[in-house]
Amino acid sequence: MDKNVWVGLQIVGMVVTVVSAQAVIRLLIDHRKSQLWGLFDWVPGGWTGQLVAFAVTTVLGIVLAGRATDKAKALDA
Repeated sequence: MDKNVWVGLQIVGMVVTVVSAQAVIRLLIDHRKSQLWGLFDWVPGGWTGQLVAFAVTTVLGIVLAGRATDKAKALDA
């Protein structure tokens, strides 16, 4: 894959991380409000299920950004 593809994936990973981390923080502060326009309202388990889903999404964004950064750096060398 081209370096630009990895940089694009890194950007996507960072955006996913920021958005989902913000949703986790907002969910901790206001338990009743729907986060991300109700995108995760279907998750079973109520508040705890949504919190876990957002936390997993945050971790996936971090992993995606990290892997993409490593691959882009490997192409530079």
